[in-house]
Amino acid sequence: MRRLLTVLLLACAAVGGWIAPAQAHNVLVSSDPGDGATLTAAPRRLTLVFDQPVRQGYAQIGLTGPAGTIPVGKAAVAKERVTVPLTQAPGRSGAYVIGYRILSADGHPVSGQVRFTLNLPAAAPALQPGSPPGGEAAQEDLSAQAAEAAANGGAGMAVLWIGGALVLLAAGTVIALRRGPASGAGGERRG
Repeated sequence: MRRLLTVLLLACAAVGGWIAPAQAHNVLVSSDPGDGATLTAAPRRLTLVFDQPVRQGYAQIGLTGPAGTIPVGKAAVAKERVTVPLTQAPGRSGAYVIGYRILSADGHPVSGQVRFTLNLPAAAPALQPGSPPGGEAAQEDLSAQAAEAAANGGAGMAVLWIGGALVLLAAGTVIALRRGPASGAGGERRG
């Protein structure tokens, strides 16, 4: 019985050791523009840097300001760095919010915001006027697809970890039961 208890405790400790690293979600470590920054010229791109690599294909970044949503291009992921070009430069001074949603290296969705202020000179023209036709509808469709994929990826990783823990626990139990009861206490052995 002691062996079985020992094996089960070791199996639980091993499962706990594997699950702990899986809970370390990506953390935003820097951005361009920086959080709380005041700019005198409109940015041409938005860049977010995380502490761990970001999963390809799931990164979504948006920008809103005094005039509403600013059109952005497709997000490019390079390890820990996610960059998105602005297809139309912000044309007004005021407060802006970068909203992001990425799929963490461990399979969990991570979202957040970065705020900055744009203080343009009175006569500053927009850097890149115009946006591609159908830009907002296409962006909303991509956002919905990315959110669904992120949710499914996170759930898939949870199932994988739970399944692995159950297999490990079952293997430990089978090994303990095959070894049989410890001999010695009564001197009897099965033969």
